[in-house]
Amino acid sequence: MRADRLISIAMLLQSRERMTAEELSKELDVSPRTIYRDITALNMAGIPIYTDRGPGGGIALIESYRTSLTGMTEDEAEALFMMSIPQALVDLGYGQKLKSALLKLAAAMPAGQQMMQAHTQQRIYLDTTPWTQKEEPAAHIGIAHQAVWQDKLVRLVYQGNFDTQIEAEIAPLGLVAKMNTWYLVGMDRGYVRVIKIADILRVDTLDQGFTRNKDFDLATFWNKWCKASQERRSVYIVQIKVAPELFSKLHLYLSEVAKYSIADTETADSKGWRVVSIQFEDFFRARESILNFGNAAEVLEPEALKLSVIDFAKQIVDFYQANSSAKYKNRT
Repeated sequence: MRADRLISIAMLLQSRERMTAEELSKELDVSPRTIYRDITALNMAGIPIYTDRGPGGGIALIESYRTSLTGMTEDEAEALFMMSIPQALVDLGYGQKLKSALLKLAAAMPAGQQMMQAHTQQRIYLDTTPWTQKEEPAAHIGIAHQAVWQDKLVRLVYQGNFDTQIEAEIAPLGLVAKMNTWYLVGMDRGYVRVIKIADILRVDTLDQGFTRNKDFDLATFWNKWCKASQERRSVYIVQIKVAPELFSKLHLYLSEVAKYSIADTETADSKGWRVVSIQFEDFFRARESILNFGNAAEVLEPEALKLSVIDFAKQIVDFYQANSSAKYKNRT
């Protein structure tokens, strides 16, 4: 709705002081021409907005003007109250600050919307952590955050492959939290590098600053890097035949392990067994998962995996039989 967009423009300009028409259009998903029409409508409504053309220009509110109008709808308030404090912000020391800000925002709402807070929070809870979340210590996140904020070079030592330790001087461009795991994005000798904070063994902030590349966009870089990382990951395709009781629960067994898809040409046989094609990260992850399936799965391809599963199963049986025999002899 246009009324919501007009309010959004006023609040964006109040919080960011100055924005270009292009920036506003991207933020609100409309054309720059629409933004200029909205600016005219806001001026006619008595909100003093001025525009400066040319380099360094933009759209801004007159400095003396401030509004307490939030224009928050009931649906927007409901969405706000669904928020929980992400662990990533707690790591940065902003957990309590965000909680305080949300409380202040809630206090400024009409009484009817304030009552919605308890109603919503007792009915909707967002847990963004995976079932098998690993402990990822972020001991050096504070120093890294300060260096990123102040545009200061850092000298750090981090854990490399094969138990190596790598020392580097980094221009820290930003921090990214993915599933509550922190990563440092920094420039190292002309190359943008991504380092997991948990892998950093030592970090020192240097007095020397650096100049950021104005064309570098953290979100754009991260999305491209994640996509490239996914494409580089090896894929090990396995074809198995699964029993009906396993087939109905495959999504539970594989949700954290692999992607799977039902072979298009196969249907269930007379006993309900189906052929399924599964993409694992590597041979070892495939063998581990299939052994967990027990006699509810039969490996069809690759042959090497099938033989390895048989070999491991025999080793397990032989081990327990040998132990059982030894215990029986000791008793007699």
